[in-house]
Amino acid sequence: MTRVLHIALAEDWAQARTAGRYEISTRGVTLAQEGFIHCSTPAQAEGVLKTFYGDLPTEQLRLLVVDQELCAQQGTPMQWDEVPGAERPFPHFYGPIPVSAVVAVLEFTGPELPDVSGFLD
Repeated sequence: MTRVLHIALAEDWAQARTAGRYEISTRGVTLAQEGFIHCSTPAQAEGVLKTFYGDLPTEQLRLLVVDQELCAQQGTPMQWDEVPGAERPFPHFYGPIPVSAVVAVLEFTGPELPDVSGFLD
């Protein structure tokens, strides 16, 4: 079982719950625009948080824990892609993330990432 993380705006996640699928690649960019949805490992997520969401109040954010196998079962594959300047590849979903493949939605209680240890393999 592989689970990865995606930082989402709370309002984007609320819209996804209504639609049944999440289609935001990263802050302000849709899946249709980018071609995939950016995700990260726990080690990578801290940098993503600081780089792309550091100017936002954390109460506007949610940390999604996404199960790769549940996505694949519903037709959305994930692959590990090299990113210029990054030490390790990042996970990307090449299609919408079904809401049912999100196994946890964690709220931020401060400037650091919520504890995901109980949700990862």
